[in-house]
Order: sequence, then structure tokens, then C-alpha cells
Amino acid sequence: MFPFDSLNGGVSVSKNSTFAEEFAHSIRSIFANIEAKLGEPSEIDQRDKYVGICGLFVLHFQIFRTIDKKFYKSLLDICKKVPAITLTANIIWFPDNFLIQKIPAAAKLLDRKSLQAIKIHRDTFLQQKAQSLTKDVQSYYVFVSSWMMKMESILSKEQRMDKFAEDLTNRCNVFIQGFLYAYSISTIIKTTMNLYMSMQKPMTKTSVKALCRLIELLKAIEHMFYRRSIVVADSVSHITQHLQHQALNSISVAKKRVISDKKYSEQRLDVLSALVLAENTLNGPSTKQRRLIVSLALSVGTQMKTFKDEELFPLQVVMKKLDLISELRERVQTQCDCCFLYWHRAVFPIYLDDVYENAVDAARLHYMFSALRDCVPAMMHARHLASYEILLDCYDKEIMEILNEHLLDKLCKEIEKDLRLSVHTHLKLDDRNPFKVGMKDLALFFSLNPIRFFNRFINIRAYVTHYLDKTFYNLTTVALHDWATYSEMRNLATQRYGLFMTEAHLPSQTLEQGLDVLEIMRNIHIFVSRYLYNLNNQIFIERTSNNKHLNTINIRHIANSIRTHGTGIMNTTVNFTYQFLKKKFYIFSQFMYDEHIKSRLIKDIRFFREIKDQNDHKYPFDRAEKFNRGIRKLGITPEGQSYLDQFRQLISQIGNAMGYVRMIRSGGLHCSSNAIRFVPDLEDIVNFEELVKEEGLAEETLKAARHLDSVLSDHTRNSAEGTEYFKMLVDVFAPEFRRPKNIHLRNFYIIVPPLTLNFVEHSISCKEKLNKKNKIGAAFTDDGFLNGIVFPLILCVAYILKLLDQYREFDSLHWFQSVREKYLKEIRAVAKQQNVQSTSQDEKLLQTMNLTQKRLDVYLQEFELLYFSLSSARIFFRADKTAAEENQEKKEKEEETKTSNGDLSDSTGSADPVVK
Repeated sequence: MFPFDSLNGGVSVSKNSTFAEEFAHSIRSIFANIEAKLGEPSEIDQRDKYVGICGLFVLHFQIFRTIDKKFYKSLLDICKKVPAITLTANIIWFPDNFLIQKIPAAAKLLDRKSLQAIKIHRDTFLQQKAQSLTKDVQSYYVFVSSWMMKMESILSKEQRMDKFAEDLTNRCNVFIQGFLYAYSISTIIKTTMNLYMSMQKPMTKTSVKALCRLIELLKAIEHMFYRRSIVVADSVSHITQHLQHQALNSISVAKKRVISDKKYSEQRLDVLSALVLAENTLNGPSTKQRRLIVSLALSVGTQMKTFKDEELFPLQVVMKKLDLISELRERVQTQCDCCFLYWHRAVFPIYLDDVYENAVDAARLHYMFSALRDCVPAMMHARHLASYEILLDCYDKEIMEILNEHLLDKLCKEIEKDLRLSVHTHLKLDDRNPFKVGMKDLALFFSLNPIRFFNRFINIRAYVTHYLDKTFYNLTTVALHDWATYSEMRNLATQRYGLFMTEAHLPSQTLEQGLDVLEIMRNIHIFVSRYLYNLNNQIFIERTSNNKHLNTINIRHIANSIRTHGTGIMNTTVNFTYQFLKKKFYIFSQFMYDEHIKSRLIKDIRFFREIKDQNDHKYPFDRAEKFNRGIRKLGITPEGQSYLDQFRQLISQIGNAMGYVRMIRSGGLHCSSNAIRFVPDLEDIVNFEELVKEEGLAEETLKAARHLDSVLSDHTRNSAEGTEYFKMLVDVFAPEFRRPKNIHLRNFYIIVPPLTLNFVEHSISCKEKLNKKNKIGAAFTDDGFLNGIVFPLILCVAYILKLLDQYREFDSLHWFQSVREKYLKEIRAVAKQQNVQSTSQDEKLLQTMNLTQKRLDVYLQEFELLYFSLSSARIFFRADKTAAEENQEKKEKEEETKTSNGDLSDSTGSADPVVK
């Protein structure tokens, strides 16, 4: 290398005025050639050359330290037509910022208004572009569609030898026109998107949709070239030869003109030599190096007016076409490359929403995913992560999640909804008139070919079919009686959408006797009114009627049903029970809110507060009886039931539902225990997946071992502990019960005494009917009674007291002590009277006294068992503690845990570990 501007000699550069002038002249000449085409439809690579010109201008300033103010302003004037240029991906270049930063001295030559006007024009350009995007899309849609038709037409025809040259010219023009459309569309997309990002301005949905349409057109152009690549490649070779022939003819004419001139000079000899070099180079393949040599040779050969004006321009056009056609594949691929979408993938959700709403254009999804795939090669060069595969996996996951959320899942839900509404047209549904609510032909999505993305094919038809198969199967297992409805929906899916689905083949009944869990679950409102719960034997028995056969449901039935339907039926049953309880508690609240009931309860509360000191803090038995008698005055049903009787039935039904939940839990534990009974040691279960890996067995065996480990883990967990459904039902209702708007429920504890009195009287009445001929209404386990054992009603009472946090208020009534004292007092009085009358011979009177004593003994026994049942029921809800006490206990446990953890952490450093 030669040293430049060196003190020890060498070549002088910065002081070389000739070189400086030639350098500046070359810059101006190149700029003059590209200025007119910047921003025009025929623009090809002028923007890239403009970037180079600005770089050369800065280099000229750095070397010679001179500025052509006029040319500097000309460069800045280009910003009006081209405010920004995308260099690559999301890297956008602003000419004014570049020139001002690199040549600060030149910036002083311009006033602030001129510089500010450039930035204002940039904002105006973006606004105008946003407004014109819709029109641009419409225009380019027509242009590209017309071009594709021409491509198909020209490439489908057989070439005629008599018009071979004309046909090659047409093909060349069509190919170049396709590239120009791709260049223009790519420029609009990149410039607009990157300007929005660079200027940090939000895009409207309309702009996003328009830009996405342009991306689709861009990929459509690329796809057209790719689909016809064989014919295009064959044509390109002939077109290049034809263009070379045209160029050689033009050069030959100019060469003859030079030779015919007898005036000899070294300059003319150089021109002739350049033309000969160009001819020799054109006689061969049109490689990039040869075309570069031809360009350099013609830059010399066109001097001294070798070519006439009407000859030079056609030659320049031919050489430009030769450059484009020779690099057609690479140039189209470069312009249609959408790797910049990686930085603008936030538009993808909006695009998918638009595709879903305009289902008629569903096929355009292929173009968008083709654009998204362009991001992959660039990401494979990532070096900021340990492996580029991490970046690819994240990108793949993100795109698929967006696709599922904004298209596939919405499509699944809409198809399912349409099938359901179509099958249930006999019901009163919302207006489905397509002229009023509109209609989308979603079937077009299912005619799409699978979409390629990464190493998978996205099959929309298969995805929706799988979703419907899974949904219909699961819902049929929950409601077997709906199998015909879902079968009809499958047939409709085939007819309307072309979706071929799988039949469920589920049985209509799963138990050899008794009711199925599914039957009970969907008819729980009937079940709780017809069946009676037995706490001791964990069994439901149908109420006694004239029929001799009694249906029973025990834990074995529940366990078999759970085994058939899966343990998931347990949570489903609790959900159904929760919905049932919501309805019943609404009726419960309405009863407690009734003015007649509320006023009586408030009077009773006030009365008890006034007399509790005189009555040893015991709620008077007479007051409960008075409440029972008084409520009958409010009215009775045709069956002779009072409002309190109906309230008792409501409470009993809620209790039966709670009892059913308990049986479901017990049945689930029973099922899990039976399933795990073949495992030798639950505390030491081997890991089959690790054993298979150690043996190096096949992948299928590894999957099976992993599945076996999962099953064993689930069964072990299910058999070791059951879900605390009662606690869940407390947690879900307690906050609502304790809200200020439900203050009227605070009176519940005062209604429990008359409620229990009403229940005991009803229970004894039902038992007495067992000895009568007409046994309708008789029961030996009414609401859980079996020899006096109560569960559902008392369970519900304990449950509601827990929800209201009122057990302390109820205990303050000392109700059962008051009952015991009342009946013991009457029993003693009857016994005393019997002793007095024992000396008399009045047998009828003694018989009456004996019956009275038996009746009192029965009532006392029933109340005693009622009290014991209530005490037992509290265990299920921890009703022996208030909410405050439970919170305090929880805090103490947490503090103990923290303390123990702290002790362990302190001791590990100074002593040997106790537990290994």
C-alpha cells in the first residue's frame, strides 16, 4: 500500500485538486442519474445508491474539507420524497440526521426552519401514508392480480419460433414488472412499519390490516415465481442471451463508427479497446463479474460521442434489464424477504382477528406464515444466547400461542356454538337471522391445506375436529342421556363443515343396580327430595312408599361409578352440588328476609336478651312452641304444611346434598384404595422411567413407563388424602353469608330451637305411620333418622352456623339443656302422679299416664340424639371454633413453623444432621 499525505513522501490526496474535482463530479453524476427515479414506480435500487452517495459525500468532506452547499441542499431535498430508508430488518436510516451528524459544519449553513421542516415533513409523510394505505392496497391488489394473470397466460403458452424474440421480450417485461411490484410493496411496508416504531407512534387497526394485506401480496409475488420456477429458469437463460445479443448489436454499431474515423489518437484507441472488451465479455454467461466488467468498459467506451443519444439510452435499458434478469431469483427473494416481521410481530394478533372476521379470505393464512418463516434464517445467526435453538423455540411457542388464542380456539368455540344452536332450534334462542346478525362461512377454514410452520403442519380441520371429539366425549360421559344430541351434532358437523368425527360408543348405564352417579348429579334436585341419608351405614335409601322394592345407594355403587367415569367426576359432582346449593340458599335467604319471619325472630332475640338472666341463660321451650303455633297462622299448604315445615324440608334437602358430597368423597377414597392395593409399598415406589432409561429401551417403552409413573403417583396421592370438599363449600359461601347486605341471616340461630322442635314432631309422626296400613309418608330414616340418628338436617344446621360464624350465639341459648330440663320435669311430674294414683283402681287413668310417660321418653330421646348428632356434625366444619379462633390458630402454626425452620437452619452448621 502507498502512504497517503505522508510527510516522508508518498501520494498527496487531500491537496490533489484534480482528484477532488473528479471525485465530486462522479458523486454529482451518480446523483443526477438516481434523483429522477427516487420514489417513482420504476425505482429499482436507487435508494441503496442514495445511501452510498451520502456516504461518499461525507468521505469527500473528510478528505478534502470542502462543502458544496448547493449539492448539500440537493441531498437534503431528497428527504421530501424519501424521508427514511430501511437498511435491513428494523434498522431505519434518516438522511438528514446522518448528514447533520457527520458534517456538523454544513448544518450551520442551513437555518433552523429548514431543518425543522424536514422533521415536520417526515411526520406529514407518515400521516399521509397511513391515510393512503387502504387505497394503496386496493391498487396493488389489482396490479398484482393482473400481473399474476399475465404470468400464467404467458408462461402457459408454447413459444412460437416465428415470434420467439417478441415472446422473450414480453416475458422479460413481465418478470421485471413483478420484481418492481415486489420492490415497491416491500418499500412501503418496511418504511411505514419502521417509521411507526422509530417515531414511537401507535398504528391504527386499519393501518395494520392494510400492511398485512401488502405482506400477503408480497409473498404472493414470491410464490408465483416459485410455483413457475422451472419455466422461469428456462426463460431467463434465453432472455439473457437475447439481451446480450441486443447489447452486442448496439456496441457493434458504435465500434464500426469508431473504426471508420481515420483520426488516430490514444484516447480513441482506449475507447475502441473498451468496446472490444465489452463485446468479448458479453459473449459468455451473464455472471456478476462479467457484467461488472462490461459496465466498466462501457463507462470508457461511451466517451467521445461514440454512441448517438438515441442509441445510448436503449443500451443502458438493455444492460439494466440484463442485470435484473440475471439476478432475478436473488433479487425477488431479497425484496420478498419478510424477516423484519420479527420486530413487528405485535401485528399478528390483529391480523388473525381480521382473518377470523373475514373468513372468506382464509387462504391468505399461507402467505402470512410464509412471511413469518422468513424470520428463521436471521435468528439462526443469533449469538446472544447459548444456542439459537432457544430463540427459535421461544418464537415458535409465541406464534403458536397467538394462533391458538386468536384463531383456532375462537374457531372451535364458534363451531361448537353453531352446532348446539342448530340442534336446539326448538328452544327459544337469540335471533339468528343472517340478514340481521350477519353470517360467516367458517367452512372455508376447513378447505385449507395444512400450513407449514417450523417442523410441523398446522391442520385447522384436524385441530377443530379433535376439539369437538374431545368435548363431545367428555360431556357425554357427564350426561349419558345426551348421547343422541351429540350424535346429531356430529352428523351436522359433517354435513355443514365436512368434519368427520369419531363416535363416543359410551354405554347408557354403568351400574348393574341402583342409580348412577351421573343420573344423581344431573337430577340432584329430585334425588335430595326422594332419598334419605343414613350416617352410620353411609347409605341413601328411597323414601317408603307402597312399593315393596327400595332403591339404595351405598359407597360400593359410588366407587364403581367413579371407577367407570374417572376421578374427575368427583369435582364435577361438587360443582353441580354447588350450583344446587346456590339456588337453595337463595330460597333460604328469601325466607329469612320475609317480614313476618324476620319480625318474629327479632322479637325472640329481644325477648331472650331480656329474660336470660332470670331464666339461667336458657332459651324457654315454651317460646319455641309459641313460634311453631304462631307461624301456622300465616297460612298452610293444601297438604297441611306450614312455612316452617317447608323451611325444614329446604334445610333437609341441603343436608342431603351435603351427605351426598360426603359419600362421593368416601367413594373416591374407596376407589383409589382399591386401585392402589396391588402396589406392595406405598412409601417406596420405584421410578419406572429411570429404570427404562438405565436399560436403554425404546422410546415407546419410555413413554409407557412415564405414563405408569404418573398413574401410580395420582393413585398414591388420591388414596393418601381426600379433597376437603366440606371446607371448600364453607370457603366459597362464607364470605357471601357474612356480607353486610345479608344481615338478615344473622337471625338464623334463634330459629334453630323451633326448627328442631318441628323436626322432632315430624320425625315421630313419620315413624308412627310405619305401623299403619297406608305407609305413604312413612319413614324410618327421614333426613337421616335411623333409630333417632340425624345427619342431613343437623349437618346443614351446623354448616349454616359455620357460614354465619354463629355457633357461639347458638350455644348461648343452651337450648338442649332447656329441653332436657323441660322433659325431665314433666317426666318426674307424671311419675309422681302415678305414685299418687297407684292406690286407686282407675285403670284408664293409669294407662293414660303410661302413654304420656312413653311419649315424653320418646321426645327426650329424640332431642338427646339430635344434640349428639349436632355435636358430631361440628367436626366436619370445625364448628367448635370461631373464625377468629381459627385465624389465631393458623397464625400460631405459621409462627411455630417459622421458629422450627429457624432452629433447623441454625443447627445445621454446628451439629450433625438428625434426618438424612
